[in-house]
Order: sequence, then structure tokens, then C-alpha cells
Amino acid sequence: MESDLNDYTVIKEGEAEILLHKKNQVFFNKAQVNNRDMSIAVLREFISKRKQEHEAKLSKRNRSASNVVDKDSSQASKEGTPIENGEHQVASEDPPSSASKKPEGVALRGLQPPKVLEALSASGLRALRYAREIEGIGQVVALDNDIASVEACQRNIKFNGSLAISKVESHHTDARVHMLTHPNEFDVVDLDPYGSPSIFLDSAIQSVSDGGLLMCTATDMAVLCGGNGEVCYSKYGSYPLRGKYCHEMALRILLASIESHANRYKRYIVPVLSVQMDFYVRVFVRVYTSASAMKNTPLKLSYVYQCIGCDSFHLQPVGRSLPKNNSVRYLPAIGPVVAQECNHCGKKYNMGGLIWSAPIHDQEWVTSILNSVKSMKDRYPAYDRIYAELVDVPLFLSLHNLCATLKCISPSAAIFRSAVINANYRISGTHVNPLGMKTDAPMEVIWDIMRCWVKNHPIKAQAPELPGSVILSKEPSHQVDFSRHVGSLSKAQAKKVARFLPNPEKHWGPKLRAGRQITSKHVSLIGHEAVNGHLTQHHEELKEEEEAVQEDNTQEELDAKRLKTTEDIASTS
Repeated sequence: MESDLNDYTVIKEGEAEILLHKKNQVFFNKAQVNNRDMSIAVLREFISKRKQEHEAKLSKRNRSASNVVDKDSSQASKEGTPIENGEHQVASEDPPSSASKKPEGVALRGLQPPKVLEALSASGLRALRYAREIEGIGQVVALDNDIASVEACQRNIKFNGSLAISKVESHHTDARVHMLTHPNEFDVVDLDPYGSPSIFLDSAIQSVSDGGLLMCTATDMAVLCGGNGEVCYSKYGSYPLRGKYCHEMALRILLASIESHANRYKRYIVPVLSVQMDFYVRVFVRVYTSASAMKNTPLKLSYVYQCIGCDSFHLQPVGRSLPKNNSVRYLPAIGPVVAQECNHCGKKYNMGGLIWSAPIHDQEWVTSILNSVKSMKDRYPAYDRIYAELVDVPLFLSLHNLCATLKCISPSAAIFRSAVINANYRISGTHVNPLGMKTDAPMEVIWDIMRCWVKNHPIKAQAPELPGSVILSKEPSHQVDFSRHVGSLSKAQAKKVARFLPNPEKHWGPKLRAGRQITSKHVSLIGHEAVNGHLTQHHEELKEEEEAVQEDNTQEELDAKRLKTTEDIASTS
């Protein structure tokens, strides 16, 4: 083993350690430490919530049983009460009715530790961290379809000692087949593929238990953000738009796709946390089974109309609901929500979607997770970037894009926020973009704010057909107050806490797929030094192989000469 260790590098993250082969045989990306930290924080919260929900259900069942027993006791006391004339009422000799028995299901089975499936485990680092760092976690099943990855995972399980050996198991199998053949078995399913998760979603939805947690990562951001709209539609059933909000739209496209797969099995999702960071999106959703609740899905999905001339966008819901007596009637939504041309600049619209337009976070979960993370920052190798945003406002505006449309200087974020708040609307930043602003103010109010700003800060005359000129040609219909509002600064800004931090090291981003040969075209991913080092090592290995071949050839020539000499001597004699 000591000689084998020379070919490996020991990587420590959290409380887990793995052996990483120097030849990139098994995929590992250090930048995903934020992803793994966040997943551990959410899993801790899920275990806590799951326990609370179980206790609440148990308490409700016990109260129900207690009411039944009290009712039976009251009835029995009436039947056996002595009568004033000294006679007694004879109690029935029939066996007790089923109503007097303890109702079935009152005693819920003990809550078992959650069973976790890591569908694409690679080195097994994520599964090992789950097992070693999360209290109350059950068995962790790590799968991979690559034999080298499975061998690496099994090696790392042994390397991490008895706790890992007892809790983590590794299998060489197709994750899709395993999930399809184990329906409703796992309380937590974690999908973190290299690229798109689309081919795993259908089987993952079937594998997670009712009320379970599905954690899903997508790294194909070029596709989700509009680089290849037709490819996105084929994978996720949605057409992306290339706006400033494209990364948040990517989140919402992924959620809509998961919901679509869930609906096929009378299930639906409830997002608890959804984030875009670094080079990927990551969503955490609870999965429930209910044919009636599933009918609300069209109310949570929308198409997006994006003006090609200015930053205006509008959402077109898919469905609507109306109260009918004691029930709800579901109807198609009324539309379109926009005219053929933009009301503000007169240009046409692009249409994208479907997207998830309901909240992408559960505020109670987020608050609890943040409190938990703050209380034990030392247990997270990468302390998460914290920021609050409006959870019920889909997508966002870019202040710089608004100013670019009008070709004016930009107001400070605090001044713009103050104007929105003074107009009695809400506004916040977004975790996706440092310049993004989420607000429930309609576009009419936003452009009126910008018109008033330009009046106070005049610009040069522009061509009349430009979108900015058309917008500024209209008089404001709202009074705008730019006086500084106390709520114009976020809590992070007020405390001068950095939110969008620089990368901790160079080339912090996506890495090569395992097994690929490193060439000079990979400089942008791993840097000149790494590429040169690998190429030098590769050349040295080739040189050693050539020398070994030459030695073999030389030896073969010598052996041939010896054999010929022996044959000559034999023939002479």
C-alpha cells in the first residue's frame, strides 16, 4: 500500500479524506466544496424537519386515539351505572366493537434514520462527508457506472475508517436502473452529474419517498442560459431567453422540468432552497404525492415575454383557479398579457419558458439553515455567502441595463432602491447577480423612475427610433421621490459584509471529465502551470516507454544473434 500511495494525493475536505490518483482517473473538483457544504447544511435541516413532522403526526394520532377511548369509556360508564331502584343494567356480552379498539395506525413505527442515495458518486467524497458529518443519517448508497470510480470510492471508504465502512456502500451500476428498481425507497436522492441531470430526473422522482428530499445540480449552464435554446428545449422542455436574469431563469427551468416529471406520477415538488453559484445551479425540493394538490401545478408555471428593445419582461401564467362552492375550479389563464409591440419602446417580444414562477425558496427553511450555518461555521470548509432576496418575485432587472437602454449615467443602487420603496413597492438584491434587483413594481413605475432620473441628469440627443428615445419621449405618470430611505441598504451592505467574494484561487471553476487527456486547449480550465506539468509528465512517460521499447528491441536482437551463433556452431560440429 505504501508504494501505491506514491501515485495518490490525499485530499481532506470537512471530516473526510480521499485518495486522488494523479492521472485524473476519477473526477474531483475542489470548487464544488460550496455545493457539498450547502448540501450538508440542507440535509441537517431536513433531518430536523422530518423529526418534527413525525412527532406532530404521532401527537395527532395519539390525540385521535385518546378521544376514541374517552368516548368509549363514557359510553361504558353509562351502560354500567346503577339505577336508583337498586337494579343494574346488564351489559352486553357481545365482543367490543372495532370502535372501542385502538385505531389502526395510531402507533406509528419508529422514525428510521434517513436513507440517502448518491446517484453519481465518483470518488465518494460527498457520500463520505454525509456519513461522517451529519448526525442521525442512515445508510448512504453511492453508485457509479464507471468501474474506476467504484474502485476509488471503495478504496476511500476503507481509508476513512470504521464509521465510513459501516454507513457507506458503493455499487457499480447504472443509477437510472437502480432508482427505477427501488421506488420510494430513499428519503434523500442526490443528483450531481457532470453536465445535465435531465436523463436522471424521471427515475429519481420515482425513487424518492413521499415527503423526501431531492437534491439536483445542473452544470450545463450554456444550454440553460440560452446558448443553445433548441437543446435546452429537448432536455428540459423549456426555451431559455438570453437576458440578464438568465441564470435565475436556468434555476426556474430546472424546477419546472422536475415538476413535470413528478406530475406524471401524481406527485409535486416544494422547493426549499434554489441557488446559482460559480458555474452551476443547485436545487433542493421536497417531493410529495397528492393527485389533488398536483392540480395546482399550472398556477406555478409561466411563459416569459422579453422585449427585444428594452429590459421589460412580463409573465404569462399557464392556468388560474376560481373558488366554486367548497371546492376550486381550475381554468386556463387569460392572455395574452402583452400586446404585439412593447408599450414602452415599441419593439417586438421574444417568448421563452415554461419556467417555475412560484417561490424558489422556503423562507422558514432558509432562515433555519442560515442560523445553523452561523452557529457552526468551523464545520464548513467554505462558509456560504449569505443574502436575503424577495422569494415571491420571479426574475430580476439590471440597473446597468436600464441605463444602457436610455444611454444615461446610472444612479446609485441606494438611490434607485429608495425611489422604488418610496413608491410603496418592495425591492431587494439577488444572489445570482451583484447588479440585479428584484422588485414587485410594474415596468411602468420602473421606467417613470428612470425618466425622472434623466430629467435631473440630462443626456445627449439620440436617434428618435432608438428604444431609449421612445421611452423618454413619454411623460412620467407617477411622482418619484429619490430621498434616501432607511431600507435602501440591505443588511449585508449596512454591516459592510462582502457577498460576492473573489474566487479563492486561480481557475476556480469546471474541470475536465475524468479520463480525458490534458492538452494545451485546457489552459483556461486548469492553467498554464498544470497543463505544462501534465504535458511534461506525459512526454517523460512517452520517453520512458520509448526507451523501454528500445531496450526490449536491443535485447531481442542480442537473443537472436546468440541463437544464430548457437545454430552455426551446431551445424559446424
